[in-house]
Parts: sequence; C-alpha cells; structure tokens
Amino acid sequence: MDSYNSTINIVLLEPRIPGNVGTIGRLCYAIDATLHLIKPYGFGDITKKELRRAGLDYWEFLKVFEYEDIQSFWHKHTISNNHYFATTKTDKNYFDVNFSHNTYIYFGREDAGLPQYILEKNQHNCITIPMKNEARSLNLSNSVSIISYEIVRQHTKRLSTI
Repeated sequence: MDSYNSTINIVLLEPRIPGNVGTIGRLCYAIDATLHLIKPYGFGDITKKELRRAGLDYWEFLKVFEYEDIQSFWHKHTISNNHYFATTKTDKNYFDVNFSHNTYIYFGREDAGLPQYILEKNQHNCITIPMKNEARSLNLSNSVSIISYEIVRQHTKRLSTI
C-alpha cells in the first residue's frame, strides 16, 4: 500500500475558465490538496452548474479558500522557500526541485500566466514544465496535475505489510 505525507497547496491567481477550476478542484480532492482561489475571476462566481460540468460533485468536501486579491492571500500565507511559481519564463524544471512537505504552487491566468512582478520577485523559485516544438504553454489543469503528482511521487512512502 502506498501513502504520502505532504501538504500540497494549489494557488490559482485570477483563473479565467470555470471548467479548469472544477477540474483542478477534482484533482485537489483526489490528492487531499488545498485549493486557494484568488480573485478576480474571469467568469464571475463559481456555480454548481460549472462544477458539475467538470465532474466535481463533491466540491463541498474540498478544502478550498477564496481571497479578494493576492495581497490578502500573502497576508495569511507569507511567501517563503516553499512557495513555487509555475511559468514558461524560466529554465528550472519542476522535477529538479525537492519539494518540502508543505508546498505552495502558484499558477497564473490561462491567458497571461503569472504577473511579471511576481516572477521577478521570486526568480529563485520559478519552475517550468519542459516542452518541445515551441508550444506556448499547456492547459492549466494539465499543468497543475503534472506538478502536483511530482510532489505526491516525492513524498510517497511504501508501507510494508508486516
């Protein structure tokens, strides 16, 4: 039996597509991660209809928190060495990082990524998913899945059955 001991925090800054939020919520529920949503959204409020479309009928069981802006988030979760910023604007691959047991991974808007001022201020903790063929980026929910499961992989321990 496998088990992992890690606290994963997914931070979505100003998401634009409600289906991505629902899909990411479903992932967070599956791996027991916490989802932090930072406004303004590109779609108004999160509705049950949009969540059902993404197959998330257990939103009420998800650990999810909403913030009015990034400053409100940072007031409660001060940036430290366990905060990582997903971007295409770095050469540091996500799989080259040894993630701590309490990790925050930031993802930006689907149409713009994370703001440049955040990336510049946190260059040492910017990470990327390598891509070939000059692809601009991956879908947001795919990116969250890839990096989240690397954290799960790093923190999975095989439990022996004695």
